[in-house]
Amino acid sequence: MALVLTAAYACLNAGIAGQKLVGPRTDIFQTARVTLGLLSADLRCACPLPKGAPFLGERRLIGDVSADNLDFATHNYTPRRPGEGDFCETSIFLDKDPRSGSLSLFRRRNPTLAFDPLSGGVREELATGVAGLRFEYYDGLDWYDSWGDPKAGSTKSEMATPKPNYVGMPDAVRITLLFGAKPTPREASMETEPPPEPPMAFQTIVRLNVPVVGSSSSSGSSAPSAPAEPAPDSPQ
Repeated sequence: MALVLTAAYACLNAGIAGQKLVGPRTDIFQTARVTLGLLSADLRCACPLPKGAPFLGERRLIGDVSADNLDFATHNYTPRRPGEGDFCETSIFLDKDPRSGSLSLFRRRNPTLAFDPLSGGVREELATGVAGLRFEYYDGLDWYDSWGDPKAGSTKSEMATPKPNYVGMPDAVRITLLFGAKPTPREASMETEPPPEPPMAFQTIVRLNVPVVGSSSSSGSSAPSAPAEPAPDSPQ
């Protein structure tokens, strides 16, 4: 009888330990899936900003963590107040919680034609426990780490010698979102300090549904077909 009880207790203990391991990872998978879905929906309906760079993606670091910024406008917005349309200025960025020191992913939305399209509106928290955010931009030929001229509209603008990733809007955006592993409980860390787990990475590629205006109709010749859209990566 004692042997049976011991075996039953061991099985129960193993099940509880497995649940503690799988539970947090399941939550992270769900958060990543929902977050990437929200960002993808906004980017598919992206349109140019009314002032400055039409689409602005900048490399940024918070400490040693990749924390890119992305500013654009989108038609993926449902009007909520009189005078609003489906146009919305949007920013995606990471910010640090001053109390916990952890990073969270935020989205700023402003459904008005603001004097400064990079400010104003309301920001909402999309995900917590983020360990990194990176955007990469595709122009049909190459991938770039940034997009748009941050000084567009000023005397310091580099549009006199435009770069391929400084003009217009990209064809596609690759999003890489990292989440940190669940912190080790204090009781366990007092006895042994296990090595930190690598962050969990989730990645997808979003094709922007931007109308392409070319000269093919006036010249009568058909434009070459665009490169095939890369298939979105599955969560890793």
